[in-house]
Amino acid sequence: MQDSRDFSKLEKQLKLKFKDQELLKNALVHRSYLNENRNFHLASNERLEFLGDAVLEISVTDYLYRNYPNPEGELTNWRAALVNSQMLAKKAKDFAFEELLYLSHGEAKEKDSKARDQILANAYESIIGAIYLEHGYEAADKFINENLLEPELPNILENKLFEDPKSLFQETAQDKMGITPSYRVIKESGPDHNKKFILGVYLGKDKIAEGHGSSKHEAQVDAAINALEIKNWK
Repeated sequence: MQDSRDFSKLEKQLKLKFKDQELLKNALVHRSYLNENRNFHLASNERLEFLGDAVLEISVTDYLYRNYPNPEGELTNWRAALVNSQMLAKKAKDFAFEELLYLSHGEAKEKDSKARDQILANAYESIIGAIYLEHGYEAADKFINENLLEPELPNILENKLFEDPKSLFQETAQDKMGITPSYRVIKESGPDHNKKFILGVYLGKDKIAEGHGSSKHEAQVDAAINALEIKNWK
């Protein structure tokens, strides 16, 4: 089947030209696509995602360390707010990622926005990995600074989006109701390398909200965010 994807628009958005077009293409191959296209010549983007995740973390950590004298705990919370899947999916949507993704027919039709956001977040990290391999660390660091840190960090700090939702919900629930929240797994699905969790957060016997995530912790945080909105405790 002829591949009609045009990566030139993405290169313009990235402000980077790739001599190795296959590397850029590889960054957008989701493993589901390979299940339906066994003879496709590229592997999934998981190795590039692994690399990009590490480059992203050191770039953000270095920037925060050099520019802010705050304690380690605060910097850790700021970094978490910058590199979580919701933020990375948001940044991915600023580019032409979604229309270029190699997905199975099922994933392409997936209506679960959280599942799609996770795919986009992974692709964003994969693109960082591809930039690192093609252009080196300085180019990857520049991309992260210009497209993530500089536009997003001021808003995170101004609106205190770095506050841990689980801690905030627990403190508020204890203060207002004298109850410590608990979290329970409602559903667990997917293979070990691609788990999906749905957890509920409870006050006593009452389920307040549900959360989704690729780990139990991520689902707990999502549940706490939803519970804070439901209770209007933000």
